Amino acid sequence: MKVLRLDELEGLSVFDTLVWKPVRKKLGVTAFGINAYTAAAPGDDVVEDHSEQTSQHEELYVVLSGRATFVVDGEEVDAPAGTILFMDHPAQRRAARAVEAGTTVLAIGGRPGAHSVSAWEYVFPALPHAREGDYARAKAIVLEGIAAIGEHPELLYQLACCEAQLGEADAALDHINAAVRAGDERMREWARRDEELSPVRASPRFP
Repeated sequence: MKVLRLDELEGLSVFDTLVWKPVRKKLGVTAFGINAYTAAAPGDDVVEDHSEQTSQHEELYVVLSGRATFVVDGEEVDAPAGTILFMDHPAQRRAARAVEAGTTVLAIGGRPGAHSVSAWEYVFPALPHAREGDYARAKAIVLEGIAAIGEHPELLYQLACCEAQLGEADAALDHINAAVRAGDERMREWARRDEELSPVRASPRFP
């Protein structure tokens, strides 16, 4: 048996105000994905704006504390502590912001009939290193993810960002094109405005 207290699990700040806590990785869960998100202040994200179209995961969200406002395919849902929301179709667009400080949401997900580890378990730990300018370390974490779970679009995208910043232009262009081909339209939109890709954006090979 393993016991974990969320307030003792260090969170990583990703995507501006989003704080991610790697529950699955800490406990070694293999049957499904499970992670937590905590908001320091009202208005902070507790679920990033996304769908699971690429991964084809079903997701369930449990508001453990505080209060959040979810937006699912344009519909707002008030979600005080104790609320459970099940996204029964991967294409559903979802996001949530905290209404109260300290709001914590537990996210549980997996592919129907089988679980596959999310690429974000490697992208998120790489982001703080990238923010600090340590792109070599960020790249190493992403490559660890590719070795473990394959060339997911999100991993290829982050790899391209690291390579662009490290002066590895050809590799960056290879990987950003592969990410856009394999991912959804978000990848192309991110690439258009991502400052980390600015060193290669003028290339005719840029998607």
